[in-house]
Amino acid sequence: MGTLLGEILTQILIPLCALVGIGFAVLQWFLVSKVKVCGESMSDVNNGFDERLLQEDVEENVDVHGVVAKCAEIQHAISVGASSFLFTQYKYLSIFMVVFGVIIFLFLGSVNGFSTKSEPCTNNLEKMCKPALANAVFSTIAFLLGALTSVLSGFLGMKIATFANARTTLEARKGVGKAFITAFRSGAVMGFLLAANGLLVLYIAINLFMLYYGDDWEGLYESITGYGLGGSSMALFGRVGGGIYTKAADVGADLVGKVERNIPEDDLRNPAVIADNVGDNVGDIAGMGSDLFGSYAESTCAALFVASISSLGIKHQYSAMSYPLLISAMGIVVCLITTLFATDFIKMTSINQIQPTLKRQLLISTILMTVGIVIVSFVALPSEFTLSNFGTEKVVKNWYLFLCVSIGLWSGLVIGYVTEYYTSNAYSPVQEVADASRIGAATNVIFGLALGYKSVIIPIFAIAIAIYVSFSLAAMYGIAMAALGMLSTIATGLAIDAYGPISDNAGGIAEMAGMSCKIRERTDALDAAGNTTAAIGKGFAIGSAALVSLALFGAFVSRTGIKAVDALTPKFSLDWLWVLCFHTGFQP
Repeated sequence: MGTLLGEILTQILIPLCALVGIGFAVLQWFLVSKVKVCGESMSDVNNGFDERLLQEDVEENVDVHGVVAKCAEIQHAISVGASSFLFTQYKYLSIFMVVFGVIIFLFLGSVNGFSTKSEPCTNNLEKMCKPALANAVFSTIAFLLGALTSVLSGFLGMKIATFANARTTLEARKGVGKAFITAFRSGAVMGFLLAANGLLVLYIAINLFMLYYGDDWEGLYESITGYGLGGSSMALFGRVGGGIYTKAADVGADLVGKVERNIPEDDLRNPAVIADNVGDNVGDIAGMGSDLFGSYAESTCAALFVASISSLGIKHQYSAMSYPLLISAMGIVVCLITTLFATDFIKMTSINQIQPTLKRQLLISTILMTVGIVIVSFVALPSEFTLSNFGTEKVVKNWYLFLCVSIGLWSGLVIGYVTEYYTSNAYSPVQEVADASRIGAATNVIFGLALGYKSVIIPIFAIAIAIYVSFSLAAMYGIAMAALGMLSTIATGLAIDAYGPISDNAGGIAEMAGMSCKIRERTDALDAAGNTTAAIGKGFAIGSAALVSLALFGAFVSRTGIKAVDALTPKFSLDWLWVLCFHTGFQP
């Protein structure tokens, strides 16, 4: 691809894919909104329902109009609670954003005494880079942009989840297939909004900063790294704060209800039930969304910076430097096609199809994304280029990068499938834990803990292999791209993850509204699958975080120009032997 043509196509494709992702999310939201709950008029209650499908309600003497009105009331309570929690959390986070932004500016600006003079570039002494004060200003702006995007991603995810939970419950009256589609489409809204917004804001920031930096790629992408820092900072508070609230409310509701009062988990007589449902939204949706966005932003920024100080940046190959952004753009298109398999191409007719459908989403997105990586790698990248590898130059071919991204992608699939196996009630591990509960709580805890240790063996090996292969092929840049490969299908991963809390809320609403047993069986089946999908989302978050941490280290090493490889490789000398003996108490 010619340099000029490639740059033009890159400038068009990245924002176009992001806008397509946002448009697809809006379309999914519109389709979900067509399911009416009791609102402005009672005519909404029967909208779209066939009385023949509600025979089970009639047989159990259920007040149809009252049930739908109750669903709307409970949905409103959950939505108000979730909004109140996030607004309170974001109020304090806004203070942190301002204070930490000032700290970033002061620390970076004081590197050369707030100098406004240009300095020689770290990796190219013949070229003058922008002054430290300018880098401090733009890094602070990027930090604030990343933080705001993370906050927006979590908030939008919470809003669509609380918008869809009662609608999923009402669709369960038509059948499990209708309810599944509503819940999954709602999760897709969050997934695509997060992936597309993150890509679009980062793309716009790069192009705006380029107006000042020009062809100073090192300074430009160094300042852009603040975007990842902002995203991960908000994720820290969102994930921990929301997670603690979630578990506290969940355990509290169980203790009050099932232990003390011997009533069902989601019985409306339990005052902690609404808080439990609120926690699912602020922790497992808003918190997880911020968490994965932080990993996505950090891996992208690390890869962009390492690329900027390689031969790609020296030769001003903009399309090749934008390779991480093109991978993310391709991921949005792939996830869009994948989502259609769950909502349009394959119809679900029974409860037994829920789990296979969700597993199929992971497999389809991985296969299609592999094809997409081939296209991007051989079109955007030159046949070979050089990267900095701890002070030495490493020659990298374009198919090396294809392997790096692919191994990260397939490692994510392995982690997802292993997590699904150990957390799904369809397989023996969970069934054995349940069987251990027959003896007592002690055996249940011991068996469950042992199973948890066992479940991480394969994911750890998958991550280790991905790190080894990607570093061998493309040094620290390869690790950053492996992390981005694992997160390239983030839209599908988040759709599967958000489906869980939405289904959980739907089951709680069905119980609290007094719906028939058959409807509660359907929502319970959706909820059971949702518990597994929530675990899959956590697996992706943890696996990608391991790769992202190394990618950030690689960006740091590249920026500081560390060359002493021996200093980074511990050697077993007599000094190490004496330290080891001292700590073990053995005196030779």
